[in-house]
Amino acid sequence: MVQGTVQVTHGGSSRWRRRSGEYPTLTAALAAAGDGDVLSIAPGTYRENLVLEHAVTLRGPEDGSGSVRIAPLDGVALTLRASAVVQDLYLEGQDRAAPALLVEDGSPELTDLRVSTHSAAGIEVRGTVARPLVRRCTVENPAGVGIAVLDGGGGVFEECEVVASGQTGFSVRGGGRPRLERCRIHHTTGAGIAVTGEGSGLEALGCEVYEVRGTGVQIAARAAARLTDCAVHRTSADGVTLDTDAVLTLTGCDIHDIPENAVDLRSRSVLTLGRTTVRRFGRNGLSVWDPGTRVDADSCEIHDSTGDYPAVWVSDGATASLASCRVHDVPDAVFVLDRGSSVDVTDSDLSQVRNTAVSVSDGATAQLGDCRIREAATGAWFRDHGSGGVLADCTIDAVQTGVIVTKGADPALERCTVTSPTEAGFYVSAGGRGTFTACRVTDSSGFGFHVLDGCRTTLTRCHTERCSRGGYEFAEDGPVAEQCTGDGSVLRSAAQSAPGGGLTGTQSGVRTVGAARGPEAQPVPAGRVSVPRPADPGADGPSGAAAGRGSGAVLGQLDSLVGLDSVKREVRALTDMIEVGRRRQQAGLKAASVRRHLVFTGSPGTGKTTVARLYGEILASLGVLERGHLVEVSRVDLVGEHIGSTAIRTQEAFERARGGVLFIDEAYALAPEDSGRDFGREAIDTLVKLMEDHRDAVVVIVAGYTAEMERFLTVNPGVASRFSRTIAFGDYGPGELLRIVEQQAEEHEYHLGDGTKEALLRYFTELPKGPAFGNGRTARQTFESMVERHAGRVAQLSEPSTDDLTLLFPADLPTLPTPC
Repeated sequence: MVQGTVQVTHGGSSRWRRRSGEYPTLTAALAAAGDGDVLSIAPGTYRENLVLEHAVTLRGPEDGSGSVRIAPLDGVALTLRASAVVQDLYLEGQDRAAPALLVEDGSPELTDLRVSTHSAAGIEVRGTVARPLVRRCTVENPAGVGIAVLDGGGGVFEECEVVASGQTGFSVRGGGRPRLERCRIHHTTGAGIAVTGEGSGLEALGCEVYEVRGTGVQIAARAAARLTDCAVHRTSADGVTLDTDAVLTLTGCDIHDIPENAVDLRSRSVLTLGRTTVRRFGRNGLSVWDPGTRVDADSCEIHDSTGDYPAVWVSDGATASLASCRVHDVPDAVFVLDRGSSVDVTDSDLSQVRNTAVSVSDGATAQLGDCRIREAATGAWFRDHGSGGVLADCTIDAVQTGVIVTKGADPALERCTVTSPTEAGFYVSAGGRGTFTACRVTDSSGFGFHVLDGCRTTLTRCHTERCSRGGYEFAEDGPVAEQCTGDGSVLRSAAQSAPGGGLTGTQSGVRTVGAARGPEAQPVPAGRVSVPRPADPGADGPSGAAAGRGSGAVLGQLDSLVGLDSVKREVRALTDMIEVGRRRQQAGLKAASVRRHLVFTGSPGTGKTTVARLYGEILASLGVLERGHLVEVSRVDLVGEHIGSTAIRTQEAFERARGGVLFIDEAYALAPEDSGRDFGREAIDTLVKLMEDHRDAVVVIVAGYTAEMERFLTVNPGVASRFSRTIAFGDYGPGELLRIVEQQAEEHEYHLGDGTKEALLRYFTELPKGPAFGNGRTARQTFESMVERHAGRVAQLSEPSTDDLTLLFPADLPTLPTPC
């Protein structure tokens, strides 16, 4: 296509203005034109760099006779410094250091433009006086950013499309504040939308971000944004991320089909959600981290997880509030952990939860009011010391266990009702406490209230009805029950459940005060039977070091692990070196430098993660690490999708591990043998530098198969020098696998019957030990299979004895897999 002519029509009638005419170049036409003039461009290709400094109209042919291409060989194709009107043009650029279209001043109107370029940016709006109105424009820029608004720029973008950008689709930084209406951003290699920096902001209405090789929407570094009726879906990383004092409001939005976290926020960021749906996500629906970080969700729905992670994850001192929300069809609904973390859930539904609806651990708190939990393995689980909160006016229906309280947790439950649990309504064990006021259990297939281990639980005005195994089951020297009642048809005394019984409430540790009496309400008797505790229905998630434990106690736990003799010797040797070095420093002597970073090699299931967690606790007890917590990551957590994102992810993981242990499983995946331009090498390089710059803040442990880890240590000259030693984890032998099964049985109150130990030894001896063999994991899976087969056998007995309920026999062993 050859260059055409340019018709200039003057907008004024002054006799001093030149007459209308045709010009051979756009540059000549612009030189002749003034404010209000119209430049009609004939079809053709114009290799010119245009600068509009007057309020002219620049347009292509209106009759559709052809297209107008502005395509200089370098530099900016079109620069606007006035409130001009530009219509129906194609813009192309080839300069990787400059945008194709630059708005520097005024409020120009850009309509029906197509920017197809290989530039630094397709459209760039720069400066506090740049406020364009951009309508129905399309930007395609495989080499850089689609649209950038920076340095205080603004403007309105209506029905625009950014497609196939090589970096961020729509970037706002340096105080830019644009508005987007009904725009589409898709098939970008970087983030779909990124807003960064103090004073930067964005408002989007009815927009869609999808098919993004990276994060859908990123708000960071004190930036703010508001998205209304927008959709974010089909990303390769997180859907929406907030970091470092970012503020975001999502109203009426739909975030779905996200392989990682649907929404992830940390570092004092604040997210407000209203009428927003989060669905089909691979990790957390909401992932909330760090003190000062907060989520407020109202009338939202989170559902259909595609992974094995909690729908809502709140940790490291963050807070979350859910009001009138629905969370369903997920592995776990709400997990809150770490001291200072809290969730407040009101008038919400948590349903169809495969494991635990609400889990509270590591000193966190949860407040639930007027909530409905149904179809879950466990309604709520308060797991350990310092964990607590209040559940008030909640209903829990069709679960295995309504509420579990363990290991020193101390929640308060008021006016809560559990209906039709298959195991127990309320279960307290392992030093759990809890206060239960006016709580009810009906139609339990097990007990109503089951309190073991002498737990100091208080029950006031509680009631049970139609509980198959008994309304109340208490151990000696345990709970206090006041004004508690149960229907007579299900109450069993100790005389009914134990030979030679006849225990009174006081003798069994239960003090019943002023129990109501009536035709269907009787004071609570006491009874004791030996029954298995409910199995853990879900993982606890990352856990920190046990508060206050000395190195001796942690080393004692290490010694209690089955096998791993050489590993224990190596860890003790390291501990001794560190402890003696500390004492020499206290005595004013020089202490030998001990590199604490380690390499763990061995097959899966050999205890590498467990030992790493204990190692962190040991270092914390010795004062070497501040916290000693474990942060476990793999390649997917460290490697990004585009240049620069890997270093950011690696730095973030390192920061989360500050004061503790960063455990990188299958570390060799960061450097695949046929890596090409794989970004995993960037993660290794970043990690090596961080280990050197912050050598006293974080201990790094890399782990994986032996041969692959040997190769990994050669990929970077600094890698091998950063690690003090390699610790090899050998496979477990049949005897050690048997001991693991015995420990599992003891923990869950089962016993191995006659001949079962011998049968297990034969089973583990004959079990194929191929690449998929899971060592300790295989032993635990074997025990779980035995419990399932045992349950199928005992369920057929009408009146099973205690032995029937607890003894595992050779017949309960799973069938050996057939060799391939």
